[in-house]
Amino acid sequence: MLDKLNSAEKRLEEINGSLSDPEVINDQSRYKALMKEHKQLTPIVDKFRLYKKAKAEFEEAEGILSESGLDKEFKEMAQQQLNAAREDTEKFEEELKILLLPKDPDDDRNVIVEIRGGAGGDEAALFANSLYRMYSLYAQSRNWKTEVIGANPTELGGYKEISFSVEGEGAYAKMKYESGVHRVQRVPETEAQGRIHTSTITVAVLPEMEEVDVEINPADIEIQTFRSSGAGGQHINKTESAIRIIHHPSGTIVECQEERSQIKNKEKAMKMLYSKLYEAKLNEQTDKIAAERRIQVGTGDRSERIRTYNYPQSRVTDHRIGLTIYKLDAFMNGDCDEVFEALAIADRAAKLAGSENTK
Repeated sequence: MLDKLNSAEKRLEEINGSLSDPEVINDQSRYKALMKEHKQLTPIVDKFRLYKKAKAEFEEAEGILSESGLDKEFKEMAQQQLNAAREDTEKFEEELKILLLPKDPDDDRNVIVEIRGGAGGDEAALFANSLYRMYSLYAQSRNWKTEVIGANPTELGGYKEISFSVEGEGAYAKMKYESGVHRVQRVPETEAQGRIHTSTITVAVLPEMEEVDVEINPADIEIQTFRSSGAGGQHINKTESAIRIIHHPSGTIVECQEERSQIKNKEKAMKMLYSKLYEAKLNEQTDKIAAERRIQVGTGDRSERIRTYNYPQSRVTDHRIGLTIYKLDAFMNGDCDEVFEALAIADRAAKLAGSENTK
């Protein structure tokens, strides 16, 4: 580990020198790549320097305590320094182990989110809208941009399904744990007797891919056009601007009807297709990858759940890590970081344990 950390520190110093070189500054692609590497290395090197400082303080205190003829007060001070430095050294060492874990190469990508109603009919569709609003507010709080790709609204104001993109730094790193089945327990607006209903929706979070990431043979896809429609099947566009793309080898179908322009709808649909094929490719490559991306979309059955939203108790429970918070209103208004961070920490801890077990 120390060899890796020393190399990282040396590399960061090299990058700092290069970033002030006029030749590098004028080469935008190289400058951008160095800035990205600088950003990745800085937290590791900063923590490593804190670790080295704590270790030096520990060794200094250890040396003092080994001397003979120390007065009692000075010895107590040295012992306090030794204890504090030992605690810091151990803490920084554990944090460095986590920082050195291999990073998910997709973490910095934008994402495509798909929300679909599962069990519960109209109430599931209404909750799909609630989750779409939650993710939109969360994205807004981080100054990310959201854009609807396709939607199938209901007459009551819900969505049978909705897909949208989220553009922003680290969007996938934050949102990738949202894939799975979400369960809601609440009294529906349509329930006259005040009974609590349980409904489910499924969420899929895909890293947004481009042509360079996934190769698609044009002969393998079929592009269809149709008229955009609204809730209840009412046509809201008289021209066939909506796009449906079928990838025959995989059977994957994507649609986009949000733009008035057929070209823009095609661009959005192709982005979604690239992302879906990339995700399918990863899941086929190895069971290990599928295990790491363990939060997969299920069938929408009530028994398959990653999180429960209980309105009567104002409770949000994430079943994967056993975390419960009683701040449902704040969570649904986009204040999601407490849960999202807890999931990321649990994932890193599991990966760290896995890496240590393989040593």
